[in-house]
Amino acid sequence: MELLQGSTGAPQLLNLGAGVVALLLTVVAMRSLPSLMDYWRLWRVMKPIPGVSPCYPVLGNAPLFEKEGEGFFKQLQVYVEEFRSWPLFKLWIGPLPVLVLYHPDSVEVILNSSKHIEKSYLYKFLHPWLGTGLLTSTGDKWRSRRKMITPTFHFSILTDFLEVMNEQGGILLEKLEKHVDKEPFDIFLDITLCALDIICETAMGKNVGAQENKDSEYVRAIYRMGDLIQRRQMSPWLWPDPVFRLFKEGREHERSLKILHDFTDTVIAEKAAELEKNKQTKCDTDSNCEESDSKKRKAFLDMLLCATDDEGKKMSYRDIREEVDTFMFEGHDTTAAAMNWVLYLLGHNPEAQKKVHIELDEVFGNSERPVTMDDLKKLRYLECVVKEALRLFPSVPMFARTLREDCFIDGYQVPKGTNVLVITYALHRDPEIFPDPEEFRPERFFPENCKGRHPYAYVPFSAGPRNCIGQRFAQIEEKTLLALILRRFWVDSCHTREELHIAGELILRPNTGIWVKLKRRQNTESE
Repeated sequence: MELLQGSTGAPQLLNLGAGVVALLLTVVAMRSLPSLMDYWRLWRVMKPIPGVSPCYPVLGNAPLFEKEGEGFFKQLQVYVEEFRSWPLFKLWIGPLPVLVLYHPDSVEVILNSSKHIEKSYLYKFLHPWLGTGLLTSTGDKWRSRRKMITPTFHFSILTDFLEVMNEQGGILLEKLEKHVDKEPFDIFLDITLCALDIICETAMGKNVGAQENKDSEYVRAIYRMGDLIQRRQMSPWLWPDPVFRLFKEGREHERSLKILHDFTDTVIAEKAAELEKNKQTKCDTDSNCEESDSKKRKAFLDMLLCATDDEGKKMSYRDIREEVDTFMFEGHDTTAAAMNWVLYLLGHNPEAQKKVHIELDEVFGNSERPVTMDDLKKLRYLECVVKEALRLFPSVPMFARTLREDCFIDGYQVPKGTNVLVITYALHRDPEIFPDPEEFRPERFFPENCKGRHPYAYVPFSAGPRNCIGQRFAQIEEKTLLALILRRFWVDSCHTREELHIAGELILRPNTGIWVKLKRRQNTESE
């Protein structure tokens, strides 16, 4: 009887199983239908735009891409040259359409708009670390946060930060002294650690001593997190969080994230307690009071703890952590890369380096005094050198937005939901605007040579309403540290451009480092 029941029940179970599977597939199909319809709509509207091929269903062009920063960046450069006669082209990263821009007129449509301010979907992978701070937020939150934070970059506050830059620059000089008249060495890490110390102290008021301890847990976590985010962005199969956690990279991401957030949380708690303590005033017998910390140098974090919005509301701990983490992420790698590229280019262009030295001697003579704001205003040729270095090697080689409404770019309809990728590296190499674009010519940025230039042909700090809020801070730091280094040393570069193996990741960096020789500076005439 049991056998009979089993034999007649099996088909029923099979039918039931098939019914469940069919039901599940129906549910999945119904839930996916809006996404599939959006995908089809984007594909149909963007069909006239020239694009990279072959393009596979769902995966798009992703199987063609190199996963490492150097290989992918080279591919992008090849595509740009292939489509240079067009104002733009498209590619698909999985189901995500990406419109690539590298012409000033095309770039202006996006960057000059107050509507197209939302960062690309690919920035989503920064959210676990940075939350929705100034870099990744959009809409009302971004506008409110930008308004609150802008005063913290006031001239007087940046002047206080200059003291930190001189102090940390002095430590860097002592480290570089060990390499004078010695074998070539990689200067990239030394400058990066100095920039990290500067941003830690100016953003958090915390001296992490990165220059003396490059193997600190926090320093390692910052660099590893950047690598993991870049790799995930270029691998659509790692986009779903549950899948990402199954991989080694996902587990490393969680470990690094805990280190970074624990560190920031501890510093914020310490600062908040210190601020509360300092609210108590010291009063003399005549009841004249003064704040106990009135002369104390303030960090970005101190100002965030006191900042309020239009309604007088203060930021939460989580809000503050978002902004501190954002400035830690954005505020050291970018400036460090810029300074390294300047030294590399001057090391290959001795005539330009001599002109920098002449200017430095005119401003500082033989003194070893700290750099002041007045000094920086006088270093006009050095400023042109930095600008030209950022043209050739922009610290952020590309950045992206997501369109929240349809628009037209150079006659092409671009639908809502499209991701727009501005390749700064290619934009700065437009031969019609910068003749012989691969040549290093600081004179391009003399005032008389900038007249009439397209305002969106050169955007190392982005442009428009969503430009980089910290660009003034970056320019001050770059000129200050370069002035300190070049007052004391002559730099010779040891690698050709081809030997650098440039990787266009979150930051434009050479995979092989920047190898240089340092010599003691003599007077300008003997050089």
